[in-house]
Amino acid sequence: MHMTRREAFGLAAALGTLAAAPAARAAAPMLGTQAPAWYRFKIGDFEATVVSDGALPLGRPADGFPSAPAEEMQTLLRESFLPADGVVLEQNALVVNTGRHLVLIDTGMGDSMGEASRMFGPTTGKLRENLRAAGFQPEQFDMILLTHAHCDHAWGLVDANGQRVFPNAQVALAEADLRYWTDDNNKRGPAFMVPFIDGAKKNLEAYRDRLVMIRDGQEVVPGITAIATPGHTVGHHCYAVSSGNMTVVNTGDLAHHQVIMLRRPSWEFAYDTDPAQSARTRTRMLDRLAADRHHVLSYHFSWPGLGHVARAGEGYAWMPAGINLSGVG
Repeated sequence: MHMTRREAFGLAAALGTLAAAPAARAAAPMLGTQAPAWYRFKIGDFEATVVSDGALPLGRPADGFPSAPAEEMQTLLRESFLPADGVVLEQNALVVNTGRHLVLIDTGMGDSMGEASRMFGPTTGKLRENLRAAGFQPEQFDMILLTHAHCDHAWGLVDANGQRVFPNAQVALAEADLRYWTDDNNKRGPAFMVPFIDGAKKNLEAYRDRLVMIRDGQEVVPGITAIATPGHTVGHHCYAVSSGNMTVVNTGDLAHHQVIMLRRPSWEFAYDTDPAQSARTRTRMLDRLAADRHHVLSYHFSWPGLGHVARAGEGYAWMPAGINLSGVG
């Protein structure tokens, strides 16, 4: 290509202008926010959606697992590339649309108890806004299943004014948990018992005419069966959701951490009502889940809490399921 003298002078002038111009700024402000957390998948003919209530910082490992050897605990966490100085749990509530019923399993921390609702920090209590982001309105639910009546599972039933968040829903839980967590005589022992009982009373009382008492092996709604797993609380239950040839077992608080309580299922957890019974129940149920090879949805495991339990040495290992973002089929 031949460039004339005039064209050469023109090009030089243009380049000089560009060189003199200020450099473009590519920087942008840090946002510090996340997208609403929900994940949809299929269970046979059912449509399921995991919806987050937000992260729950438990604090130092020694606070949550007081009987665990400190060095062994730190080794387990470091080997799994997790911080050894603080344990963070997720809160993975499960929505199941069976075609006949719209069911929510557990309701998160909510905001019903004021400051007490933030006992684990400001990152909890996100379920309502995340349900809406996932396409659900509270009045659409006709059944709420509680694995147990602890704050991070039952305090989202009512709002700060004590009004029902799910006005058209029945609430199902074990009678043993209802009795225990609404009995003022149980306000003893650890300091958390007082707010736990006050919160359970406020949230469950609002549904007193809509409570359904569940029992082991009961099909609460077609396709969803209760499984008694006592120990963490006196009436703790898991729920098996089955359709077609697929079963997902919602394990609630059977195990709180995908590393600590699977690798060492006999370690006691600070919030267990009966730690020894909880450890026995946990081991028995984890063994069953590993043998049956069912999918598992764990309330507190890393988001979205969906995967499998496998035997690993003297304990178990968590095998997260892959997330399919191309659709729910």
